[in-house]
Amino acid sequence: MVSRRGALLLAAGGFALLSPPATRPPAPRVVPTPSLRPRLEALLAARADALLRRDEAALLAGVTPAAAAEARTLLERLAEVPLAELTYRLTGYGEPSAGTAIEASAGEASAGSVPGPSAVPPPGLRVTAAVELRYRLTGVDAYPAVLTRTVEFAEAGQGWRVASEGAAGPVALWDLGAVKVAKGARSLVLGLGEVAPAAGLADAAVPAVSELWGQEWAGRLLLEIPSSEAQFAQLLGVRAADYQGIAAVTTAATGAPEHAAADRVVVNPEAYAELTELGRHVVTTHEATHVATRAATKAWTPLWLSEGAADYTAYRRTGRTPRQIAPELAHDVQAGKLPAALPADADFTAGGAGIAQAYEQGWAACRLIADRYGEPALTSFYRAVGAAGPTGGRDPWLDGLLRSHLGLGLDAFVAAWRAELTTMFGRAT
Repeated sequence: MVSRRGALLLAAGGFALLSPPATRPPAPRVVPTPSLRPRLEALLAARADALLRRDEAALLAGVTPAAAAEARTLLERLAEVPLAELTYRLTGYGEPSAGTAIEASAGEASAGSVPGPSAVPPPGLRVTAAVELRYRLTGVDAYPAVLTRTVEFAEAGQGWRVASEGAAGPVALWDLGAVKVAKGARSLVLGLGEVAPAAGLADAAVPAVSELWGQEWAGRLLLEIPSSEAQFAQLLGVRAADYQGIAAVTTAATGAPEHAAADRVVVNPEAYAELTELGRHVVTTHEATHVATRAATKAWTPLWLSEGAADYTAYRRTGRTPRQIAPELAHDVQAGKLPAALPADADFTAGGAGIAQAYEQGWAACRLIADRYGEPALTSFYRAVGAAGPTGGRDPWLDGLLRSHLGLGLDAFVAAWRAELTTMFGRAT
């Protein structure tokens, strides 16, 4: 049986389609010297090609002497990463005018960025640029992920060179350390520690999800596993305190369209380590459900439905009883605290006092649909919610969909759900 602490972690298995904030550095001051931009773009193109081909000599030819150690470290960290594509795009820079040294800051690099060069800059002109780094991983990414970077260029006797590169928002996993890779039959796991066990769990999760939701998704998972909760937050571009205890999060790769399969399951290693083997299976399958249902999940999809469906999928073949799956909810119902309404989106806030109950209530609602109307009714209702969209406020809109798909309105559904909770868990006498 999963412990009370484990149940909270399982319930907080992840938020569907969390999109990392597209943090961009402040626009640098531009001094128009047309001849500089092509030089900087050529440097970035050569740097991308060298990284993609793992060509140390070519990479070192484009950096300052002080940045040579940083460049070698970057190659070591990327050695196992299966890159299918890597490009840089210059988006803005502070450009020196003729004979005048002008520096324009494009923002501070984050704490997880690639180590910088010596604090003492070499002589000559220096320019700081805002750059987009786009990369695509072999076998999993249909579209490239996009990260914002700050790149500093220095002009020396042999021309312009890259002096440093750092993150200006969410970091890449290789910014945090040497990446290890495990390739499963249906998964790719990138991590800073042991990765093979996670690949096995991911491989098992894919068919479990497809059995319920069908084959109309990529049928593969990408997991990223940093080495600490602080690094987990850096990968997402969030505050660590806001996601403490969250075992994993599914995040859409910045820059990919909604229908793309470029989803990342980012694992919080500290919370994940506290789970049993069953708990890890549940968390991985829960997140895989978010990946599989991404195209049907919209901003207006209620979290009780998206998180409840993910938990229903994750638990459906585990043999767990309702009391084992929803211990917090069972305790409340037995104590006479029957919820009056389906959980609101705000109840799923990370760190909230009632987050376990919110997940468990969502699971119970989806279980009711699947048990009473059949699992195809659950999946078709889910897709209908995403396809329709609200037309006159959430309740009237959802009420209409419930009537057309299940034959009862929102009030009747809530009443049936509350009755089912009483049947499942009873009340202490």
